[in-house]
Amino acid sequence: MADISAALVKQLRDTTGAGMMDAKKALVETNGDVEAAIDLLRTKGILKAGKKADRVAAEGLVGIAAAGTSAAVVEVNSETDFVARNPEFQHAVRTIADTALKNGGDPSKTLHAAAPEGGTIGEMLVGLVAKIGENMTLRRTTSLSVSDGVVAQYIHNTAAEGMGKIGVLVALESSGDKSRLMDLGRKVAMHVASAKPLAATTAELDPKVVDKEKQILTEQAKESGKPLPVIEKMVEGRIRKFYQESVLVEQAFVMDPDVTVGAFIEKAGKEMGAAVKLTGFIRYEVGEGIEKAVNDFAAEVASFAKPKE
Repeated sequence: MADISAALVKQLRDTTGAGMMDAKKALVETNGDVEAAIDLLRTKGILKAGKKADRVAAEGLVGIAAAGTSAAVVEVNSETDFVARNPEFQHAVRTIADTALKNGGDPSKTLHAAAPEGGTIGEMLVGLVAKIGENMTLRRTTSLSVSDGVVAQYIHNTAAEGMGKIGVLVALESSGDKSRLMDLGRKVAMHVASAKPLAATTAELDPKVVDKEKQILTEQAKESGKPLPVIEKMVEGRIRKFYQESVLVEQAFVMDPDVTVGAFIEKAGKEMGAAVKLTGFIRYEVGEGIEKAVNDFAAEVASFAKPKE
């Protein structure tokens, strides 16, 4: 077998855009013959997929899989919403969600896990990229579980069973009736989808986020020209309002704005005769945080219509 050097692998990667492991595997299979390795990658569809890897994938679907007292949520991205409606893409999202559930929501384990049709989940995605012709990525995945209780799920803008544009998990620990708990959890999950809380409790808020908010509020309060003790009181009041807007248990419940989410959960527990504890939530929205390319379609059409000089 030929010695497959790092330089040879780099040469093949630069030429094809394939991943390091795919490039090395192809060189091993072709005994170091770069041209044959390129043909092999083309045959497997990896060459075509690699060239699309740098294109922004900000559309796609969020998928959820659940079993027993655990559930996992994944975000799988595509370049266009059209592909997100493709049955093969949706099948892939469902497969990835099921695999993520089995692997505790670990992204790396999920990508390297075996796919039902053979190969790994990562290779399945690469093959789908080559077949459909768009860049696709498993952006993120995580899971929640409880020892006694439920992990409720909610999908907003449903595209197919168990997947849509927004996916929410809510974990509730309780010995209470599981069907009533699931109903409660789903209502809270619907609230989360709408209200976008930053954390479940005040203690769980990122200290950096709180510090930044305090700095902004302090600067705003200083503009009033009032004495420092008054400014400090103003900031305290505004921080409380920030918590009410950003912390799940402090937020006014969307289905009953007269009570907070925390109070709603506590009341439901009393009615069930069993205390209910919110132990976590996850909210995924397709494309959130991804900088999307904005094309001026009118300008593009005008450029084609403009006569050449």
